[in-house]
Amino acid sequence: MAVGRRVAMALVGVLVFTVYAAAAALVYWVLASAVRADVSLASTLVVVVVATVVFAYASYRFGTARVLRELDARPLTPDTSPEAYERLDRLTGQMDVGEPTLYVARMPMPNAISLGGPGDGAVVFDRRLFRLLTPVEFEGVLAHELAHLESRDSLVQTVAYSLSRTVVSLLAVALLPVTLLATGISRLLAWVRGRPFDASGFDIHRRIGSLVLVVFVALTLLVRAHSRSREFAADERAVSVTGRPVASEPATGILSPLYVHTDETDEERWFSTHPSMDERIEHLQELAE
Repeated sequence: MAVGRRVAMALVGVLVFTVYAAAAALVYWVLASAVRADVSLASTLVVVVVATVVFAYASYRFGTARVLRELDARPLTPDTSPEAYERLDRLTGQMDVGEPTLYVARMPMPNAISLGGPGDGAVVFDRRLFRLLTPVEFEGVLAHELAHLESRDSLVQTVAYSLSRTVVSLLAVALLPVTLLATGISRLLAWVRGRPFDASGFDIHRRIGSLVLVVFVALTLLVRAHSRSREFAADERAVSVTGRPVASEPATGILSPLYVHTDETDEERWFSTHPSMDERIEHLQELAE
C-alpha cells in the first residue's frame, strides 16, 4: 500500500478516534456533573426506582384497555352467559378477588388470559373455548385466571420487567464513556493498519457489551422463572377452590382443551414465561395423588 494512502488512512483513524473520544468526554462530563450535584447517590437511586415503579404501574393500569382493544374483545354479560357468571360468583366468593368482567375474543389459539388486578380485573377467553370446554373445565380455567388476579401477578411482572430494563439501562449508561473510548481506539487501530472494516483486536468495547448482555439475560431469566412459578401457583390455587385437579391422563381434566405437547429445548424452557403443559399436567397429577 502506498505511503500516502497509509498516511491518509491513519489521519482518518485519528479523526474517527477524536469523534469517539469527544463523545466519551461529553458523556463522562454529564455523568460526573450528576455525581457532583448536591443530590446523593442513594436519593438518585430512590428517585429512579420510584419513577420506574410509577411508570410500570401506569402501564399496568392502562395496559388492560390497550390489550382489550388489540384483541377486539367483547364483554360477556350475565344475561348472555348466565352459567359463566354463576360459576364466577361461586369462585370469587371463595377467593380474595372482586368480580372481574368476562370477555370473549378471537386469539391465535384456544387460550384464556387475565388482565388487571383483584379489584378491576378482566378475564378474556378465546371464543373457541366455549365449544371445547365442558362446564367443569371452564370453571377450572377460570379459577386459574382468577388466581392470577388475586395475586396481582400482572402488576408484579410488569414492575419486574421495568426494573430489570432500568438496571440494564443504568449499567449501560455508566459504562458508556469507556465503551465509546474503547470503540474509538479500536477504530483508530483498524484504520492505521489499513483494514478499517476488520476487527482490530482491541475488543474492550465488545467485552463491555457482552457484560451488559449477560446482566440483561440473567435478569430476564429471573423474571421468566418467577413467571413460570406463578403459573404453578395459579394451578394450585385453582385446585384448592375447585377441588378438581387434572385427571390421570393428559387428554382429560381441566387443562385438556389447552393441552399441546411440544418438544422444547432447554434454552426455550429457560426463557419461556409459562412452564410446558407436560410439566403442569405432571404437577397437577401430583396434587391429585
